[in-house]
Amino acid sequence: MAMTDLPIFRAIREKMMFHEARQRVLAENVANAETPGYKAHELATPDFFRMAAAAGGGAIAPVAPRVTVAGHLPGRSISTQSAFKQERVAGYEITPDGNGVVLEEQMMKVTGNQLDYQMAASLYQRSLGILKTAVGRR
Repeated sequence: MAMTDLPIFRAIREKMMFHEARQRVLAENVANAETPGYKAHELATPDFFRMAAAAGGGAIAPVAPRVTVAGHLPGRSISTQSAFKQERVAGYEITPDGNGVVLEEQMMKVTGNQLDYQMAASLYQRSLGILKTAVGRR
């Protein structure tokens, strides 16, 4: 088994491939910003944390702080449940010719997608470097 076949590396590669595919969809939306009747498209985001946990054979458990010294203050567990309701809102700006692409919104998504891809690529590269150092190949 190669180092790059580890489950966490597969999950990171999947995330990078998702962002690559999403970039194509967003670029298509930007390219059709003036096309009459065109509606913006979006890819559904997979839950990469669950994929990584499933690939690693473990379940996602909440992180709970521990008091190791009597003088420490007890912390609170961070809940994965948000107090806010998540709601998906479809594009509400539609031009008279029926185009539903908001160029500013699409460009913000492109930038966020690029940053997410760069983060995943950096994580992949650094993790591989750490493993190579541990094995003694560096």
